[in-house]
Amino acid sequence: MEEPPPTIAAAVPVSNWALVRRLFGLAWRYRLRCIQVLALQLVLLTLGLTGLSLTGLGIDYIRHVMDPAEVLLPEMKFLPTLPADGEPILVLLAIAGGILGFAVLRALLNYAYTLSINILVQRHLVVDLRGEVYDKLQRLSFRFFDANSTGSIITRVTGDVQAVRMFVDQVMIQCVIMVISLTVYVIFMASLSPSLTLACLATTPVLAIMSTVFSKRIQHRYAQSRKLIDRMVQHFAESVQGMQVTKAFGREDEDRAAFEAKNAAVLAQQQGIFWRVSLFSPAVGLLTRINILILLGFGGLQVIRGELALGTGLVIFAGLLEQFSGQVNQVATLVNSVQQSLIGARRVFEILDAPVEVRNAPNAVRRPRLEGRVTFEHVSFAHRSGDPVVREVDLDVAPGTCVAILGATGAGKSSLMSLIPRFFDPQSGRVLIDGIDVRSLHLDDLRHGIGLVFQESFLFSNTVAANIAFGHPDATREQVEKAARIAAAHDFIMALPQGYDTVLGEGGNSLSGGQRQRLALARAILLEPAILLLDDPTAAIDAQTEQEIFTALDNAIAGRTTFIVAHRVSTLRRADLILVMENGRIVQRGTHAELMRSPGAYRRVAALQLLDGRDLDAAPGEPKGGVA
Repeated sequence: MEEPPPTIAAAVPVSNWALVRRLFGLAWRYRLRCIQVLALQLVLLTLGLTGLSLTGLGIDYIRHVMDPAEVLLPEMKFLPTLPADGEPILVLLAIAGGILGFAVLRALLNYAYTLSINILVQRHLVVDLRGEVYDKLQRLSFRFFDANSTGSIITRVTGDVQAVRMFVDQVMIQCVIMVISLTVYVIFMASLSPSLTLACLATTPVLAIMSTVFSKRIQHRYAQSRKLIDRMVQHFAESVQGMQVTKAFGREDEDRAAFEAKNAAVLAQQQGIFWRVSLFSPAVGLLTRINILILLGFGGLQVIRGELALGTGLVIFAGLLEQFSGQVNQVATLVNSVQQSLIGARRVFEILDAPVEVRNAPNAVRRPRLEGRVTFEHVSFAHRSGDPVVREVDLDVAPGTCVAILGATGAGKSSLMSLIPRFFDPQSGRVLIDGIDVRSLHLDDLRHGIGLVFQESFLFSNTVAANIAFGHPDATREQVEKAARIAAAHDFIMALPQGYDTVLGEGGNSLSGGQRQRLALARAILLEPAILLLDDPTAAIDAQTEQEIFTALDNAIAGRTTFIVAHRVSTLRRADLILVMENGRIVQRGTHAELMRSPGAYRRVAALQLLDGRDLDAAPGEPKGGVA
C-alpha cells in the first residue's frame, strides 16, 4: 500500500541554510525592485556622510577663524576648498545651507525609500506568495486537509506569509544595508585614525558571539509559539462553527475557559521570548556605549597631541561611530527577525512543498462531454496504510443507470464514490469512465462532467443564484431557475426577501438543512452532468420533501449515470442497481425486488424500517410497506 503524505507539521526538517538560500531565491524574483531599494539606501548613506563631513568642516573653520596660527584651514578631498579670504559669515552660511540642503534631500529620499520597500513587500511579495500558497491548497487532495487542522493552515496563509515578508525587508535588505554601511563607516574611520578605529571596534567579536548564542536559543521558542497559535486559532474556528452545539449543551463557560487557557499559553510563550529579546537588546547597547568611552579617552588624547583634528577628525569620527553603533544596535532586532522569518518560511514552504497527489497526466485526454459509463476494476483504496476502506471492488455501470449504495457508517460508501471524480486515487486497480482510466482524463473535463451533492452541503456567503451557478458561473438566470425547479427549490427561494438575489449568511446558516440540500442539488443539476454523485442527499430532509425532490429528479436522472448513497428503502427502491457494502466490500448487489428475495443485510435493513414505520413513502405504483 502507498503511504499517505505526511502532515505539514511532520514534514522532513530543512536546515536553516537551505531556508535562507530559498528565501534569497524568492527575493531574486524581485531583484530589480531590491536593487532600487538598495540604490536609494546607498544615496542616503552618501548624503549622511556628506552632511556629517560638512558639520566637522564648519567646526574646524570656526576654530581657524578664531586662531589662524594654531588651526590650519581645514580641507577634505571630496568637499570644495574653503576660501582663505572669504567673509566668515558667508562661508558659514554656505556650509549651513549645504547641511540643510542635504537634510531636505535625505528626507525626500527617505520617503521614496519607505515607499519603495513597502511596494516591494506588500504589493508584490506578500500578495504573490499568498496567492501561491492558496493556489497550492486548491491543488492538494482531500487527504491533505484531512491530515491538517484548519487553524494551522489559516495561520500559515496569513501570519507566516508576513514572516516571509519580514525576511526580505527586515533581514535581507537590512542585512545588505548594514554590511555596506558598516564597511563604509570602518573605511572612513580608518582613514581618519586607524589606531582609534581598532580601539573602538574591539568589542565587535564579543557582539558576534552573543548574537550567535542568542539566535540558537531563541529559534525553538518561536517554533513552539507558532504551534500554540495554531492550536488557539483552531479552537477559535471550531468554537465559532460549533457555537450552536456549545449553547445547546450549556458549555459556554467551559469553552471560554479552554480558549483562555490556550490564549494564556501563547502569552506565556511570547513573554518568554520578549523577556530574552529585551535582555539581549540592552546588552548590545551597553557594548556600543563602551565604544564611546574609548572614543572620548583615546580620541581626545589624540586631539590634544595634535594627531587628530577636532572637527574634521574627532567630531566626524564620533558621528561615524554613532552611526556604526546605531547599525550594530539593530543586530538584536535583526537576529529576532531572522528567527521569526525562518520559522514562518519553514511553515509556508511546507505547504508549497506538499506533494500534489492528484494531478493531470502529461498527455491528459480531453473529453468535454462524458457518456457516463463507470467501471471499477479490482479497486482498493486506503486513507491509511494497511487499513483499506475499499477492497477489491469490481463493478461496471452502463450509462443512464441509477446505482444506490447502502451500508453502515465506515463501510466505504463515500470513499468508493470519491474515487470517481479523483478526489483520491486507488492504491490498486483502476476506475474507468467511458473505458478511459480516470487518471488519464483531464481533471477539468472529468469534474465538469460530474455533478456532486455531499452529505453536508456547503454554501458560500453569496447570493442564492451565485451559489447555484457556482460550477457554471456563465449560466443564465433562466438556467439557474430551471435547475432550482428540478430540485424543488424555486418556491422557497422566491419566498426569500430578494429571491434569487438574497445574500446567504456564512455557510447558508439562515436556511434549513433541507433548503441547503436542495440548493446543492440545483447546483449539481445545473452542470447537466453525465454522472451524478449524491452522497446521502436526503439525510437532512423530511419524508415529504424527499418525495418532492425525487419526483422532480426523475427527469434529471433519466439518461444520466447516478450514484446515490442512501439509507431509506424509499430511496433505494428507485435505483436500477443496489449495492450493499460492508468493510469496504460489495457483499450484495441487485434490484430491490431481487435483494428482498435473498437473505442478507439489505432485507434486514428493510425489515427494520418497516417495523419502525419509516418506509411509508412507497415508490409510485407500489403499495406502502410492500417489500415482500
